[in-house]
Amino acid sequence: MTPGSLDEEKLFAARLHAVRSRPYLATALFALHAVESRRVPTMAVDRHWRCYVSAAFVDRTPLEELAGVWVHEVSHLLRDHHGRGDRFAAKHGLSGPGERLRMNIAADCEINDDVFGDGLAEPAGAVRPALLRLPEGELMEDYLRQFRLGPHTDGFAWLDCGSGADGLERDWDLGPDGAHGLTAEERDAVRFRVAQGLNAHPGTAPKGWQRWAREAFHPPQPWRELLGAAVRSAVSGPGVGEDYTYGRPSRRSAGLPGVILPSLRRRPPRVCVIVDTSGSVSDDELGSAIVEIAAIARAVGGRRDLVSVISCDAAAHVTHPLCRAEGIPLVGGGGTDLRSGFAKALRGGSRPDVIVALTDGQTPWPDARPPCRTVVGLFPRPGRSGEDDPDYVPDAPPAWARVVTVG
Repeated sequence: MTPGSLDEEKLFAARLHAVRSRPYLATALFALHAVESRRVPTMAVDRHWRCYVSAAFVDRTPLEELAGVWVHEVSHLLRDHHGRGDRFAAKHGLSGPGERLRMNIAADCEINDDVFGDGLAEPAGAVRPALLRLPEGELMEDYLRQFRLGPHTDGFAWLDCGSGADGLERDWDLGPDGAHGLTAEERDAVRFRVAQGLNAHPGTAPKGWQRWAREAFHPPQPWRELLGAAVRSAVSGPGVGEDYTYGRPSRRSAGLPGVILPSLRRRPPRVCVIVDTSGSVSDDELGSAIVEIAAIARAVGGRRDLVSVISCDAAAHVTHPLCRAEGIPLVGGGGTDLRSGFAKALRGGSRPDVIVALTDGQTPWPDARPPCRTVVGLFPRPGRSGEDDPDYVPDAPPAWARVVTVG
């Protein structure tokens, strides 16, 4: 090896060490093509799965730490930090290298909180959430909302994991037409194989990787934000959770001597979730309903005691207070008539301020508008006819309900 040239033997030995430490990332690690570059401070990746390497960095870095850098860089690509960074920047109107540095820092926080240990040494200078006084276990987008560049981030000004980490093209990038880049289909194939392996045998993989594998090809959709926004809008609307009380008399009482007027006070809103458990709703959709129930609880401020759940097919079943969303039994499996669920929700002494119905829509609806706001989370269905009536068309959700398509 000539002085100043890349020590490929050490570099690839470090990659092999990374594969042995994280075998579920083997496909991705071997898919990276190394490119020597004197313009890269350490190691960096582009979105086409090239890994640019500084020969000086390889020389001065212990092999065990170099293995950690391999895993760190390929993690940016697997988790699509460049694409997510582009989308976040477009949504929030961010531009310039400063904001992209902030994205790189946030992406590193997402990766580094659980990537090292168990045979994988932590490289010197690795950015961890604790260094920014941030919680662990969150996503890049969450971290971006929690910090700005300033004196506390000056120590990370050297950080540059490449365009594969933040989406900003570098001068050293070979671009889409350069040699040894992966096509979009090949990149998706690598992600799919890694996610498939993790889902089949999660073993002792960190929770962050298990979460990524579950969502890699089923990412959170805008409907989740829309449903949460619809619920928050419903529970914060005028008249919701408001009632008169004599516990604190109205200030207008001073103008009416001898008369005590009640004051209008806001109380925490009550939410009732009706889950369609008929035979036409799949197990996957019921699982999605469980996730949405937990999200609804967060949308109303985390007051689980104010959220109740009714499972309903052709008849309404037992009402359950929300203790843990995962523990809610969803029983049913027959025909569908959510009218009984609405009737049960409104029958009790503590009527809800908001009703959320999670259903495929194959149901009749109440004739009259309920005396509370209603949100319908609709599992999509292709147009189809009834089993016995070719002219059957299911009733559309009524106009008085806010409808959000789920999934």
